[in-house]
Amino acid sequence: MSELKRMGLPNESWRITKMNEKYEVCDSYPSVWAVPAAATDDDFIRNVSTFRSRNRLPVLSWLHPYSQASITRCSQPNVGVASKRNKNDENYLQMVLDANAQAHKLYVMDARPNANALANKAKGGGYESEDIYQNIELIFLDIHNIHVMRESLRKLKEECYPIIDDSKWLSAIESTRWLEHIKCVISGAVRIVDRVENNKTSVLVHCSDGWDRTAQLTSLSMIMLDPYYRSLKGFEVLVEKEWLSFGHKFQHRVGHGDDRHADADRSPIFLQWIDCVYQITLQFPYAFEFNEYFLITILDHLYSCLFGTFLYNSERERVSHDLKRKTVSIWSLINSELDLHLNPFYCAEAGQNKIIIPSPAIRHLKIWKGYFCRYNPRMRLQEPVYAKYQKLQFFKTQLDKKLAELRLDAENRNNHGDYEPVRV
Repeated sequence: MSELKRMGLPNESWRITKMNEKYEVCDSYPSVWAVPAAATDDDFIRNVSTFRSRNRLPVLSWLHPYSQASITRCSQPNVGVASKRNKNDENYLQMVLDANAQAHKLYVMDARPNANALANKAKGGGYESEDIYQNIELIFLDIHNIHVMRESLRKLKEECYPIIDDSKWLSAIESTRWLEHIKCVISGAVRIVDRVENNKTSVLVHCSDGWDRTAQLTSLSMIMLDPYYRSLKGFEVLVEKEWLSFGHKFQHRVGHGDDRHADADRSPIFLQWIDCVYQITLQFPYAFEFNEYFLITILDHLYSCLFGTFLYNSERERVSHDLKRKTVSIWSLINSELDLHLNPFYCAEAGQNKIIIPSPAIRHLKIWKGYFCRYNPRMRLQEPVYAKYQKLQFFKTQLDKKLAELRLDAENRNNHGDYEPVRV
């Protein structure tokens, strides 16, 4: 609720609804969402949800503060091979488009390859037809499914540990296709940002069920568009909102409490997204308040089960198991050790109200050695990552203190009419 209010909601185009307070409309969505203000009838919204896979209807993720262009997220429509229609769903997407007065088209970004979307159609799912849905443009982003990503990570792990063959390192990394998948995710997010920022048009994002690739794309594009999410607190809010509240299946994807390591539901979707964020921090080292160790800490505790943050699959499950009372949040640990997680090169003024658009080209992407190779003695850094940032943060604090003293001294001299230059 507080994050929706930070974005300026409710307003004349969007309203906040608590119709899912008991998780009866969609059990994998949060209790509070934002929907177009024109969608005033809750029964109408319920009908729209029945036409979407897992009842995950389009709801607001992010709203541009000036143009009112929006990023909304959902799951695939249940059109099937018979190309079924739902007038309410068609009208609802028109309402999403109309909420942005400057736009005359709604871009639908389908994260899947075209062939995969067609295969889902045979199973009762599918995608929005441009012939049926008025004023939309459908774009497939060619991001592969969870099984492909799981296999890619398995190959990458084998190349990074325990033995690294220097003579075949580059070809071995290429054969894992990990960086190729990273490129596809970043490239998809860049396309979303371009439509929202440059074209001032709204974008609807979905994959099959809307809790894996969809979360990657919406949250990554929000980082590029909104400097708030590049702050440490903002990033924590982003993870809570786009991943935890909107039902990424952490328990199934990570396998918490499950010894079936060959489970087909397991996949490094969240890890892959964090790697994408890391790649962007390399291209924009001054734009992020947090450092590499912050990202590594999150991933370590994704698997540690020491905190309740990433347990279970949805907000509904966490509420029913009373995790807020029974467990501690990972953010409490991070926020109590800020010196370890702050980026000493961060410049808030430089990034304020600015978007960042990284290059998704393979030549700009790197294997994250600080994470994937940190236990290999041949590639491990002699000094821990957190120690490096701790030292730099200490020096930055000392310099900031000295700068403040010099400014105060100069101000006092000016006030007394003494313009003698300050000696440093």
